[in-house]
Amino acid sequence: MSRTPQHIASSSRVSVFDAVRGFSVISMVGFHLCYDLRFIWGLPLLWFAPPLQDIWRASISWTFVFVAGCMVAWSRDNLRRSLRYLLAALVVFVITTLAAVDVPINFGIIYCMGACTLTTWLLDRVGIRPKGPLPALVLFVAFVLCLGIPHGYLGVGSFTVQIPRAFYSTPWLSWLGFPGPGFASGDYYPLLPFLLLYVAGSSVGRMLKDGNLPAWCHDSKAPVLEAVGRHALPIYLLHQPIIFLILQLLLD
Repeated sequence: MSRTPQHIASSSRVSVFDAVRGFSVISMVGFHLCYDLRFIWGLPLLWFAPPLQDIWRASISWTFVFVAGCMVAWSRDNLRRSLRYLLAALVVFVITTLAAVDVPINFGIIYCMGACTLTTWLLDRVGIRPKGPLPALVLFVAFVLCLGIPHGYLGVGSFTVQIPRAFYSTPWLSWLGFPGPGFASGDYYPLLPFLLLYVAGSSVGRMLKDGNLPAWCHDSKAPVLEAVGRHALPIYLLHQPIIFLILQLLLD
């Protein structure tokens, strides 16, 4: 029996998500190459500094989190997906701690996607399933307003409110977004505020799946980006050691 366009739109892999993720993976590799060249090998990449550095970093991580949220609607098992992310995050923490090349990665982007996926799975279990453009917009605005949580405040610009310091006086809330005394990480993406961005993505993903995506979303015509996007996690785990090896061979 032939499948209808509606069936195809609701069941097959959405290649445009793979392509977007793949572009961000390539951008991530370029970002980490520049970081290593400047801060570990000491090359004078003076342009690799705020605000460009911060904008570049956000363009990568925000895309990762939002697209991961979109994929909630298409995942066959979000609990298993979350545990895979969290296991990978543990591996990254152990390796970066043992390597001691830079500050170990503790509660980084892979942890973030695992924790957000697990939390969203739990929300689904109790029937909390935001869907549509309005919840997504509200959640994104809340995300922007909460970006300062790891730094001790809520709001943007001159419209900010300080969060009580008691939240940051314990070492047990760093995973949530309240880094405790002496906490340090080479890549810090806690549950707050990024859960809000992730759930905004899941709201959009549910809307798109129920609305039947146009055919071009399943055939993005970007095979290289799609291939990279489909293998984003292993590339994330392997790209830094490969970059280090290449730089050692070329620059040491």
